[in-house]
Amino acid sequence: MELDKLKATASQVRRDIVRMVHAQKSGHPGGALGCADYVTALYFEIMNHNPGNFTMDGKGEDLFFLSNGHVSALWYSVLARSGYFEPQELSTFRKINSRLQGHPTTAEHLPGIRIASGSLGQGLSVAAGAALAKKLNKDNSLVFSLHGDGEIQEGQIWEAAMFAAHHKIDNLISAIDYNGKQIDGPVDNVMSLGDLKKKWEAFGWNCFSMDGNNMEEIVSVMKDVKAETGKQKPLMIIMRTEMGMGVDFMMGTHAWHGKAPNDEQLAKALDQLDETLGDY
Repeated sequence: MELDKLKATASQVRRDIVRMVHAQKSGHPGGALGCADYVTALYFEIMNHNPGNFTMDGKGEDLFFLSNGHVSALWYSVLARSGYFEPQELSTFRKINSRLQGHPTTAEHLPGIRIASGSLGQGLSVAAGAALAKKLNKDNSLVFSLHGDGEIQEGQIWEAAMFAAHHKIDNLISAIDYNGKQIDGPVDNVMSLGDLKKKWEAFGWNCFSMDGNNMEEIVSVMKDVKAETGKQKPLMIIMRTEMGMGVDFMMGTHAWHGKAPNDEQLAKALDQLDETLGDY
């Protein structure tokens, strides 16, 4: 997809996010808005996937695992906009008996979802296992995963990091949403992450950096990263983003990590986001 169309799609995804969270007065818009460019690029440009024929095993196609599952509104929007289900279903977000629960789950059998996620720290283990399975099955497809920066404080992340490096799982591309904010405040105040690039490299990963809110840079770096697969090391992208990106009053603060906009705030947000694919 052309860069202009990717940017336009990301704008629509952001509109979906704020509308979904507003409608149910519940959800996590901050991180979802911050990662909208990256996940849009994955599904519309980077990954090889088949929305029209979803299978749980995903043989012969790239897989994506959302470890920070609280930003589910983002994932649901991208899945709908890329053809996994009709965008109109986004109106059921977080409602009783909806397939679009606050954290992704497999119980509702929503196409595109392969694991329940949101219990932070677990997604890298799953992604590493799925990638290793592909290698054992001689499936040349890739596995992608996304993690929050606060999530990197979880010990299981580093166990999975050692596992992936030890087994040379070089078809795994993970990314950290490094916006510097988590639910309780700045990450550096809660538990500083130090030099993440040096840490991941010390754990045996090939590490990259990029601006996660610059579509040109995302596409360019992701293509470079894909070219480094198959070289005996898992790959990690430290992705700098702005929480609440695209909505000025949600940016620069952790306050919108898990807070829904009211009617007036929704109107202000939508004024800043172009409707490009048609609201659901």
